[in-house]
Parts: sequence; C-alpha cells; structure tokens
Amino acid sequence: MKQEYTLSIFTENHIGMLHRVTIIFTRRHINIESITASQSEVEGIHRYTIVIREELEQVQKVVKQIEKQVDVIRAHYHKTDELIYQEIALYKLSVSAIRDGLGIETIIRENNARLLTIEKDHLIIEKTGHKEETAELFEKLKPFGIVEFVRSGRVAIMKDTVNEFEKLEYNEEV
Repeated sequence: MKQEYTLSIFTENHIGMLHRVTIIFTRRHINIESITASQSEVEGIHRYTIVIREELEQVQKVVKQIEKQVDVIRAHYHKTDELIYQEIALYKLSVSAIRDGLGIETIIRENNARLLTIEKDHLIIEKTGHKEETAELFEKLKPFGIVEFVRSGRVAIMKDTVNEFEKLEYNEEV
C-alpha cells in the first residue's frame, strides 16, 4: 500500500547532482510531492529532502539506487511520524483586503500566520506549518483575492537524536 515517505539525501555540492537524483524517480515513474535542497550541518555537504507517496519496497529500491550515485554520501527514508517537519507559504493579497476591514487580521491571528509586509498596493502574509494548514489558510484567504501564492517544500529533522552523520561514522567503524 502506498504511503508518504520523506527521503533525506546527503550529497557533495556538485553541478547536476539534483538532476541525477531526480531522474531516478522519473525512470521509476514516481512523482515527487515536495523537494527542498539546502546545505546540511556538515560543511560542504548538501541535503535534499524529498517527499513521495509510494510502496515501501519501491522506496527501499530507490534509496539503494540513489546511494550508488558517485557524489551521494548517504540516503535515508523515513515515515512521517518519525520526523518534525514544516513548510512555509507566502500569500500576496491586494492591500484593499486590509483597508476594507473585512476581518483579515482575525484570520491571520487565528491561523498563527504573520503579516510580513504591507506595500502601497499589496500585502504579504507568511504561514509556517504542515501542508494541510497552509492549504486551509489559502481557502480562508480566497475571498480576499489572492494575487500570488507559493509554498516551499518540506524541511524535516528526525525525532531521533542521532545525527545522520554519526550513524555514517558508526557504520564505517563496524
């Protein structure tokens, strides 16, 4: 049965590395739900956080194939309940939404969002949370006329206190 998995892939920061990783999903006809790339806690090492919905056996095969890539240091998969994760969403609305006094301030407060900026013709709201939370705020803001919307990919940290690189060092010593 398909379920959601988050993959953490640690690589050297080389041109084309992201393409080499994502082509593995394409060849296996696996849709990437979310992807985030950033530097990791180790200098010179980057981390890709990729969310997919797939069967466990297929996920295990993909992770093994990714680990075979030359510049990949380590790849792991996690179930959602093993992680602390967030996404960020930005909503751009016409400034008239606030001028008309339609209660947008209440919606922002009730959804633990924050007003990032107010310009002469628009305002930008930020919401951090899970995908469902940012989607819920999107629906509540729709009547105000959303001019632009963007949501990041997932950023995630394991609930387990063991660092991914501590695991790597431990496994190399064995």
